[in-house]
Amino acid sequence: MLEETFLDKWKEECGIFGVYAPGANVANMSYFGLYALQHRGQESAGIAVADGKQIDLVKGMGLVSEVFRGGLPTLPGHISIGHVRYSTTGSSMLVNTQPLQVSFVGGSMALAHNGNLVNAKELRIELEKRGSVFQTSIDSEVIVNLIARSEKESIEDKIVETMGRLRGAYSLVIMTQDKLIGARDPYGIRPMCIGKLPDGWVLASESCALDTIGAELVRDVKPGEMVVIDQHGLTSISAIQGRDTALCIFEFIYFARPDSIIEGLNVQEARYAMGRQLAREYKVDADLVISVPDSGTSAALGYSAESGIPYNEGLLKNRYIGRTFIQPDQKLRDMSVRIKLNAIKPVIQGKRILMVDDSIVRGTTSGKIVTMLKEAGAKEVHFGVSSPPITHPCFYGIDTSVRKELVGATKTVEQIRQFIGADSLHYLSLEGLKKSAPAIEDRLCSACFSGKYPAEVPDDLEDNKFIFEQSGGCGC
Repeated sequence: MLEETFLDKWKEECGIFGVYAPGANVANMSYFGLYALQHRGQESAGIAVADGKQIDLVKGMGLVSEVFRGGLPTLPGHISIGHVRYSTTGSSMLVNTQPLQVSFVGGSMALAHNGNLVNAKELRIELEKRGSVFQTSIDSEVIVNLIARSEKESIEDKIVETMGRLRGAYSLVIMTQDKLIGARDPYGIRPMCIGKLPDGWVLASESCALDTIGAELVRDVKPGEMVVIDQHGLTSISAIQGRDTALCIFEFIYFARPDSIIEGLNVQEARYAMGRQLAREYKVDADLVISVPDSGTSAALGYSAESGIPYNEGLLKNRYIGRTFIQPDQKLRDMSVRIKLNAIKPVIQGKRILMVDDSIVRGTTSGKIVTMLKEAGAKEVHFGVSSPPITHPCFYGIDTSVRKELVGATKTVEQIRQFIGADSLHYLSLEGLKKSAPAIEDRLCSACFSGKYPAEVPDDLEDNKFIFEQSGGCGC
């Protein structure tokens, strides 16, 4: 995909949103909440609404604005959940869009999921042997089937029983005709927070979605916790004993919006601190600090502040690239970086440049950007990365390469420097990265840098064979 070519970034799988607010237009709230979470998924979007008797659902392929092209949704009700999804090409199809809606003996429900189950294949085979028929290739349908097939009486007990069988990462919003329920895996790998409205409650992947609809951030859903919201208010249930918290560190490096607050820490401040720490570790005699926009900008500003080297915009990002460019012809593929980014020659020419980016996955894009800067007249191009080398794939809800495609796993730092053509290259140390989030440094998953996975992982780490082949690698 062109998107992968010119961004060369890992992709977050999806964003989830839920609201319980009698008397409010909850469909509109979900619409604006998903807009705020659009960065977490651009393949599909959907909104479900319940009015106490039934559940209505609208979903489709594309951005939120494309799915609801006719304007704001007009679904009546007082409970709503929404979902935006990113997937790899193989599973980008209408049938895999969320929320998923089902009817069962206990009533009706809709579910939206962020994360990835490492035992999904095993559970799916078991369910198929028991007569379940699957319509999708996503592991979210496995969760739906487990809940629907549970012999427990209440929906809460059905979900608790199901959570006990799931392995891996998940944040869930589940809606029945009269309840909104949120659940998070015992490691807390994928984020989810709670917000308060004057007459209701909100659940969301990130606090930026709460800000959009005027909700107040209360707290994060705890690892292993289930929250039930109904006419009686919010009830917290310790569904599974929480483990050592292992929130994905890439939320702070790249995934989350800079204005979000996760586990009490502002994402922008964390990225700025990463840049300052990078400047302490990587001292370069340069004339100018620039960033690879937009994800490297916060760290670049931090580097500039700590080093005293002035910051300026040296690369202009084209923000009008639409989804029509996802599958271009070869000529456009070769031009991919210049379609997305262009050097500002008067700023770059004759300067010794220190360029900051948040990460390097495959290295192909980084090399093209270095070449672009040198063609624009840069005297030297030094490359600072505000995270360590990525050496291991993720199995918890991020679309990642297999290990052999990760440049940090197959080359030394010096070999990577030569590969991308930079005059020097430095990655932020893992210790330095964690220092940038001191309040939660011991509660972060950094397996992509260290290979120390907090939760169960499949036996075949190299080929990712545990993921359904037909899904193209997307867990949710």
